[in-house]
Amino acid sequence: MTSSKAPSQRQLRAGELIRHALAEILLRGEVGDPELDRFKVGVHEVAMSPDLRIATVYVRPLLDGHNDAALKLLAKHARYMRGLLAPRLDMKFMPELRFRIDTALDYAEKIDQLLKDPAVARDLADKK
Repeated sequence: MTSSKAPSQRQLRAGELIRHALAEILLRGEVGDPELDRFKVGVHEVAMSPDLRIATVYVRPLLDGHNDAALKLLAKHARYMRGLLAPRLDMKFMPELRFRIDTALDYAEKIDQLLKDPAVARDLADKK
């Protein structure tokens, strides 16, 4: 989200509904693309714009190193997935889907590695 303002309950609720429905669609292979099914894409979060017209979907393929290929396929099928979502959700407007790679796990791993560094461990031990 580009805004520094926290998302509203409405945005959070809509994002969760879309996340669950999209995860189900991808899990069941309803898109019909065997290449996309091979990546086993997980939907981690959906951030909604304040007007609920744009859904930024944070995903992560199970196969490492295939982020760009998975994003390309998801973008290619975004309109079709939007059509699959519409009958499942009771929304006035079906938002445009924009896909991004979820980097939260990478960030957590980086912090973990920093904390395991002997110099950092020594500094932390000195402060106790």
